[in-house]
Amino acid sequence: MSHFFELFLSQSVAIFAILDPVGVSAMLPSLLHQDITKKEMGRVAFVATLTALIAFFVVLVTGDFILKLFGIDMNSLKAMGGVVLLLMAIDMVSGYSKKRNHNKEEEESDDKEYENLAVIPIGIPIIFGPGIFATVVVFKSQTEGLVDVFSLILAFFINIVILYFTLKNSIYIKKVVGITGERIVTRLMGLITGAIAIQFIVGGVVQIAKKML
Repeated sequence: MSHFFELFLSQSVAIFAILDPVGVSAMLPSLLHQDITKKEMGRVAFVATLTALIAFFVVLVTGDFILKLFGIDMNSLKAMGGVVLLLMAIDMVSGYSKKRNHNKEEEESDDKEYENLAVIPIGIPIIFGPGIFATVVVFKSQTEGLVDVFSLILAFFINIVILYFTLKNSIYIKKVVGITGERIVTRLMGLITGAIAIQFIVGGVVQIAKKML
């Protein structure tokens, strides 16, 4: 039981740091129309988090198959995933925004347009991007049974629920947290993400070196 809680805690912290709910929620209103209502924001939050959740299960189920299909060694992906996370961490610590470019047409206030934005780019790749993709695949490769897989699913699900509520209330969170608060939280999450990235890189490189020697 202690192994389960230790694994669940480490997975939860890693996923939380990479998802960065506070940073994303503080940025979200600027991607949408300034007059968006609370109901519309709630719909965007639901569709975006549902998209990320579906993407998670797709990667969880097909991740191993994709690696075998392209003949990619798990340790190579672990090392490369660490590099991706490290670049993300550097951006987060330096204050780079996850915001993507958008045009006037993307700011129209009809429900269909909001739902389209909720899927792309908010759901993918802002929420479920390369960093979380690599993390899920690496964590899945480290599982030793159904209990470990359940731990990963539970860790992601809890984080996606937290993300949903932060996105749903992002209008208020941005006002309360402010620009300074957003930067502090994002940079803190960047430090944690960077530490996880170093672990991935070192672990992957060491295993590759052992196979070559």
